[in-house]
Amino acid sequence: MRIHSTNFAIGVLSTTAVILLVGLILVQTRPQVLRADGMTTYAGEYVLTVGSLSNVDEELVYVINVPEEKLVTYRFDSHRRQIEVVQGIDLAPLRRDPAVTDPAAKSKPARPRQP
Repeated sequence: MRIHSTNFAIGVLSTTAVILLVGLILVQTRPQVLRADGMTTYAGEYVLTVGSLSNVDEELVYVINVPEEKLVTYRFDSHRRQIEVVQGIDLAPLRRDPAVTDPAAKSKPARPRQP
């Protein structure tokens, strides 16, 4: 029995179509990465929120101690399986008078204008 070139081409194209269909189904049914960006809660004197860094694909937890006016950022190191402190910020200086843009200008007296 001899296979005609037309039947062989139809068989190859049909096999290729089935392989591509299975690949598409596998890609579409993969679980999507779930992020908790923007989730915020508070408990007593603390405010917690979650964010992420997209360029390194890691999630961060921001903790604000309201009475102390401090913000501390934590991240999970998956290689060492530990929680690390990334940075701590004192928020008190941010509550200064917004009209003063230059801290040096507040300490220097204004010069009178010459007529």
